[in-house]
Amino acid sequence: QVQLVESGGGLVQPGRPLRLSCITFGFTLEVFALAWFRQVLGKAREGVGCMNWSGSNTYYADSVKGRFTMIRDNSNNAMYLDMDDMKPEDTAEYFCAADDLRYYCTNFVDCCDTKVFQFGSWGRGTQVTVSS
Repeated sequence: QVQLVESGGGLVQPGRPLRLSCITFGFTLEVFALAWFRQVLGKAREGVGCMNWSGSNTYYADSVKGRFTMIRDNSNNAMYLDMDDMKPEDTAEYFCAADDLRYYCTNFVDCCDTKVFQFGSWGRGTQVTVSS
């Protein structure tokens, strides 16, 4: 069975960095598209960043662009989200996701945000709280 497990969440001070990890089981990561989504209580789940299967293209939400970086580590079946200059509005539960679905797209909305229901494998989430 395909499984994903996130870790690395916790309390972070504004302006500080944090790395989230996602370890995967049960599939070959190198042929899967990868993604990070986040959700605030009472709000819809939103895309943070999505990377295509080859790693040649990564799309980020405007709110995190320039601050967050997705990293693929196929050899260790892991993916990471490096978050810099954390802001209070980054507070949310973060989920990693993966799927073998392939499609052509050229922007964040088409490649990530609207694809939330097309990612078939999800982690259970890790809470990130940004506060002083």
